[in-house]
Amino acid sequence: MLDYRPLGRTGITVSSIALGTMTFGEQNTEAEGHAQLDIARDRGINLIDAAELYPIPPKAETQGATERIIGSWLKARGSRDKVVIATKVVCRSDATYFRADGTTTRLDAKNITEAVEGSLKRLGTDYIDLYQLHWPDRAVPLFGQRATTRARGGGDGPEVTVEETLAALDALVKAGKVRHVGLSNETAWGLSAFLAAAEKGIGPRVASVQNAYNLVNRTYETGLAEFHQREDVGLLAYSPLAQGFLTGKYLDGALPAGARKTLFNRTQRYEKPGTEEAVRAYVALARELGLTPAQLALAFVTSRPFVTSNIIGATTLAQLEEDLGALDVTLTPEIEDRIDALHQLHGNPAP
Repeated sequence: MLDYRPLGRTGITVSSIALGTMTFGEQNTEAEGHAQLDIARDRGINLIDAAELYPIPPKAETQGATERIIGSWLKARGSRDKVVIATKVVCRSDATYFRADGTTTRLDAKNITEAVEGSLKRLGTDYIDLYQLHWPDRAVPLFGQRATTRARGGGDGPEVTVEETLAALDALVKAGKVRHVGLSNETAWGLSAFLAAAEKGIGPRVASVQNAYNLVNRTYETGLAEFHQREDVGLLAYSPLAQGFLTGKYLDGALPAGARKTLFNRTQRYEKPGTEEAVRAYVALARELGLTPAQLALAFVTSRPFVTSNIIGATTLAQLEEDLGALDVTLTPEIEDRIDALHQLHGNPAP
């Protein structure tokens, strides 16, 4: 069943399921986005996750459409105080279409301030409940890429320090435009650095980390999960279905009409050696248990003690209803043992 969990030390409670919206404005029209938001609201979901980057795939022609669709829904339905709006700022990137002056993006005060103002305008709200850094300004492995590091001051220019970024966010919190801040696609070192800076009084304390987490990528459990217990910083889990692969719809090379892989071919993170074998094993387990593969995968993520909220996404209302059916699934100790046994065999093939 849906429950409500503390968002760090903010005093806000969020639903254990969040609605992801990155398809709004690309795979979903405004009307379809509104319909999804209505269902989420009616089912008790209060956390809505977006980004200035969205929709996916990112491109200049559609950038910001997702936030505009959420904004038109908020204007039509009201009750802004009943939902928790989370969005994200684009971080270090060579893309030039996000900022008015056509410069590349960084996590400095100029970029963050402009990004917040843009998101507020598109969302049609005076404040953002949770403002997240979409990825670090540092060079770290991102979105399943191989490990990479960059010496301070090297590569494509000096990195913006954690302290500088946090100070910029602090100004926005004090101005009332942002209530709380979070990280995304972050490492244990990065989270530690942000928490340490906040302890020194440099800026607001991080409330959450939004990272990929699913049956074929449980790397969050090593290093980051402990922060929930010891520092009250939980996970907003994205990609709980591994970009749809854990539904089994892409097995044996299948390309369903309208699916993300079929349309955009941007799913390489989940096409690494060993991933299909792992997916096949979890799909078989779900069917043996009388569940859909999606429901098993989602129930697993939501049930983790360090997960604050599980961000689900759908392109059809039927998919959304199936995903919400995972709320009725209880993972017994026996099912947990079966899942862990498969994890021992297959590990994390798609980190």
